[in-house]
Amino acid sequence: MRNNFAVQSESGLHVAIIMDGNGRWATQRGLPRAAGHRAGVAAVRRTVEHAPDFGVRRLTVYAFSADNWRRPSAEVQSIFWLIRAYLRIECERLRSAGVRLEAIGRRDRIPKGLLSEIERVESITAANRKLELRVAVDYSSRDAIARACAGLPESASPKHVRAALDASLSAGHGDVDLLIRTGGEKRLSDFLLWESAYAEFHFTPCMWPDFQPADLDAAINAFRARERRFGSVPAIASVPALQIGGTRWLR
Repeated sequence: MRNNFAVQSESGLHVAIIMDGNGRWATQRGLPRAAGHRAGVAAVRRTVEHAPDFGVRRLTVYAFSADNWRRPSAEVQSIFWLIRAYLRIECERLRSAGVRLEAIGRRDRIPKGLLSEIERVESITAANRKLELRVAVDYSSRDAIARACAGLPESASPKHVRAALDASLSAGHGDVDLLIRTGGEKRLSDFLLWESAYAEFHFTPCMWPDFQPADLDAAINAFRARERRFGSVPAIASVPALQIGGTRWLR
């Protein structure tokens, strides 16, 4: 158990964040929801800047789900505008800080201007290794799993299917170690379902615009205090025996 934890710590943590609460943060202040999304962008900047200091090697953030298309058109367009503006303003900062950016999710439905900006920043930061920042845009984990399976032959064995899913969804990034959700809700909302099989969860009532580096530090410290067994048992209790009469039985 400890060996597994040590290996993950040495290679850096994979932290995923469901950035929830922008709209409610704005409503509580009598502001339009777009103001909450703008404040949320500032929280992304703070988190990306400080994540490597806390041992985070891979950071995946949920920016826009496939289900978010159900929101009013004006709000959807404002979110896309903010993502594009973030990438345009932060590109040089990401490059100089050693951050590699990658977008995950569908690319055939997002506006061409945003797609062009995503591809530009991905190209400029491709050689960086200090932090892998993955931004989920028009993302659905169920859709990603279905697409990974779509090209497999009908005769594929469960072992073959699992290997294909690992290669498609986790290769190069590893499984999620810690998943954080802000905003008080306690659900995954179709986010990294396959990659979070053994993730530890941290739910906080803090709205995303209020999320500070100290909150990330606290979540990671709580994560490091947990005992991760990955289905096994603690080594000290792995071979207990029960004496009944003259026979020893393994528990």
